[in-house]
This record gives sequence, structure tokens and C-alpha cells, in this order.
Amino acid sequence: MAERESAAGGRISDARTMRALAHPARIEIIDHLAVTGDSVTATECAALVGLSPSATSYHLRELAKYGLVEHAPGRGDGRERRWQAVSSTLDFAGDTSVPESMAAEHALVDLYLNRDRVRIQEWLGRQDEEPPEWRESSALMGSQILVTAEELAEINNRVRALMDPYRVRARRDGAPADARHVVIQYVSFPKS
Repeated sequence: MAERESAAGGRISDARTMRALAHPARIEIIDHLAVTGDSVTATECAALVGLSPSATSYHLRELAKYGLVEHAPGRGDGRERRWQAVSSTLDFAGDTSVPESMAAEHALVDLYLNRDRVRIQEWLGRQDEEPPEWRESSALMGSQILVTAEELAEINNRVRALMDPYRVRARRDGAPADARHVVIQYVSFPKS
């Protein structure tokens, strides 16, 4: 059902793994690690998610237990424990024949949708403080189209290909000085 740019790779349909991921702090941790390609300590990660280092360490261990993050090479004397995302993409889809798996997928999708709604509301609340070029280049749009499943898959592939060269992980070292981290939320589904 859902594909996110960020988080662990591979199709996840296991209800336990989806439930382990379905926590606001864990989503933020995975997103940061996968989108940036960084490795972080629990203390560095705690600053990102607003939790204590010990709470963040617990969440990192849980994510590792389900194969979503792993230990990264240290940068110094070997005393610090660094973590990195296993991959830069996540594809999760509940097994439609297993109600528990579908319930876990719905909970995970709901978490992402709520986070995305908050991000949109934050943008709307601050857009009058942004430079005109950023206000004018931003968009909130919707369309209704008439397509087959194959055509919709092609559209999704083309949108993905259009964004690929601009992904944070691939571009952050060579991006123009005035480039900013931008969130693009794209959803496509058949109308009932």
C-alpha cells in the first residue's frame, strides 16, 4: 500500500515489524537516518526527536531488532555506538489475507498521514514569513484522472523518477547553496 522514501528497504508485510515501526519517535529516527544517510549516536538522535538518550537508545535497539537500523562504524575511539538505516526506502504492505497484518499497516499509514497533516499545517502557519519565491514555488494540489492500473503504475514510476535526482541523500553534498529540504507528499489511489 505505502511506499516511503525513507526507512528500511524491502517489502514489509509482517504485522510485528509494522507495529514496531508505528511510533512517532521511531518514524522520525528512521526518516532522518534513511533520508540523510547519516550515522548517529543515541545522544545525537535524542536531540532530533526530543527524547532522552536512554529512551532514544531503546527505540534504536527496537528498530535494530526488526532489521530497520544497524550499528554503523564508529568515528573515534570505539566507545560510541553509532546507528545507521539499513536502506533508504521502505515498502510496507499488509498481507490482505491476515487481518492483523492489515490492521498494523493501517496504524502505520495513519501515523504517517497524521505527521504529514501536521507538517502541512505548520507550513500554512509560517508561509507568510517565507520569502516570496518559496511561497510561490510551493504547492498543495490535487487532480482526478481516469486511468488503468497499469497507467497509474506508470505515472507513479515517472513521478518517482522525476524526484530521484533531487533526493537529500544523493544531492546534499552537491546541492546549490540556496537549496532547502522540501517535503513532497504524493498519494495516488482509486476513488470509490
